[in-house]
Amino acid sequence: GRFVISLSATMSILIGDTAPNFEADTTVGHINFYDWAQDNWVVLFSHPADFTPVCTTELGTVAQLQTEFEKLNCQTIALSTDTLESHHNWIPDIEEWSNASVTYPIIADAQQEVAKLYGMIAPNAKGSEMGKLTVRTVFIIDPFKKVRWTISYPPADWKEGDDVVILPNIPNDEAETLFPGFDTFKPYLRTTNLQ
Repeated sequence: GRFVISLSATMSILIGDTAPNFEADTTVGHINFYDWAQDNWVVLFSHPADFTPVCTTELGTVAQLQTEFEKLNCQTIALSTDTLESHHNWIPDIEEWSNASVTYPIIADAQQEVAKLYGMIAPNAKGSEMGKLTVRTVFIIDPFKKVRWTISYPPADWKEGDDVVILPNIPNDEAETLFPGFDTFKPYLRTTNLQ
């Protein structure tokens, strides 16, 4: 028979499951996931929103590591529930922060179809009632399209003693009181050292 995936419910993808195929618009064009992945390993990762501090640094770090991923026969692909236009407007910030080109695709999933298919929507988080809040989730998918590893809310490359990100909702005058001399990369991306 024919297998139909309902996008109305959040699926749970487990290690050993076949990664679901999908079609999506991305920053490098429209893709069929399986065709795009070919016989490569894939790192599929989501981020909550464009123009946010941690997401900017995470996507920039992935851009910096593209050569290393290529050595491992591995392709990277990101997802957020923002629009393609938003992604294209955000990429210059990522590239400026990282000094690296974003050559991997970022999926524009404004209707949350892929996010729901892969169980990336945080069901009880503030904002999820609008379907606009993806969990930071990473899937490692092998060349046979089997999920081999998954994690939610992974740490980036932060180490104790490194600068930390100041929450975007803290006004600059309050941030100056709390964190004198903080650095501003973009209005939404400010950092300070707590030592």
